[in-house]
Amino acid sequence: MFKHAQILTDMTPLRRRAAFMAAGVGATAVLGTGVALGTQGETGDTAPQTGMTSAATSKSGIKALTAQAEAQKKAAEGKAAAEAAAAERAGQEAADRSERKAPEAPAKAPAKAPVKAAAKAPASWVKPVDSYVKGSTFGIGGDRWANKHSGQDFAAPTGTSVKTVHEGTVVQAGWGGAYGNNIVVKHDAGTFTQYAHLSKITVPVGTQVTTGQEIGKVGSTGNSTGPHLHFETRTTADYGSGVDPVAFLKQRGVTL
Repeated sequence: MFKHAQILTDMTPLRRRAAFMAAGVGATAVLGTGVALGTQGETGDTAPQTGMTSAATSKSGIKALTAQAEAQKKAAEGKAAAEAAAAERAGQEAADRSERKAPEAPAKAPAKAPVKAAAKAPASWVKPVDSYVKGSTFGIGGDRWANKHSGQDFAAPTGTSVKTVHEGTVVQAGWGGAYGNNIVVKHDAGTFTQYAHLSKITVPVGTQVTTGQEIGKVGSTGNSTGPHLHFETRTTADYGSGVDPVAFLKQRGVTL
């Protein structure tokens, strides 16, 4: 044991520290023997340091180094924690500045429901033919009529659809002498319409007709020189009570 102590005494402090770290458990056993740091001589003076005294002194150095290392570790950890906290605060402050600078998006107005177009009401009165060329007008005289012309002519090809100008009831449907095949429809009180020279009649007497319903076809029957519709507006169902069809329909919103 004294031999090992002498060896440790001869080492420099740095080499002694390394030797103790390498010795491990053995060094701990040596330092745990309870040997005093110094011995009393016969004269009562403190004896010079032995190898064991140097070993004890090296143990104190190791503890100091360990304590220093722990202190440095704690300081480093504290510094890292402080830096992390500072970085987090900086990031939060930057986010707060960005949020304050960003303008608020304007609130969108609620979408309006599409407005449906109002259903167009069906016309109350319509023209008797859709496509035509206006012929002889009401009230003109001439060699073709014993009296003045009693209606409005609409020249159109044979077979063109003829429609009732307003809802009502068919009161005549058949041969009408000079009018050829003709139809008379009763509408409101004191209002009648006549459709003459037809090539075909498609409704019998008593039929309830609607505005714009087909009732016959354009022809050239009776006293006629070519296919056309002779149209009259009357105050009775009979000849002689006719009024100007153009003015009559214009009053009801139809322009011929």
